[in-house]
Amino acid sequence: MAATARSQALLRSGVGVAAVGVVALLVVAFVDLGKADQIASVTGVVLAVAGLGLSLWAQFGHGGRAAPVEASGPRSVAAGGSIGTVVTGDGVRTPPTPPAPQTPPAPPTPPAGSAAAGTTAGGPVTASGERSVAAGGDIGSVSTGDA
Repeated sequence: MAATARSQALLRSGVGVAAVGVVALLVVAFVDLGKADQIASVTGVVLAVAGLGLSLWAQFGHGGRAAPVEASGPRSVAAGGSIGTVVTGDGVRTPPTPPAPQTPPAPPTPPAGSAAAGTTAGGPVTASGERSVAAGGDIGSVSTGDA
């Protein structure tokens, strides 16, 4: 998943704050090594607690809300995750599942047709229109026509 502009800005600012902290600690270490040891200890505890809090928030902070998944229209399919195989036509057999790719595929570009992959970070996954297909993850195989 590609990083958003906001997450990149937060990452850069975090790296910047860490760099300033390291430089400040080195300056204090040259002046008074004992004081630098005390500052480093307290700073380490504060950062560990902040890291634990951020980890818990990232894991559980969504309040149990999943991205809205909505399908409208005859035979439309929407899934919040990956879809292996979808068949919406009459008399159509399930196509064989393709083998797992050796390298990660490039993000799909939704075609103008009826099958589209909607992947947005935390955004809705919507399939609207007759026999449309949308997924919050990968789509393995889709057949929307009649045999």
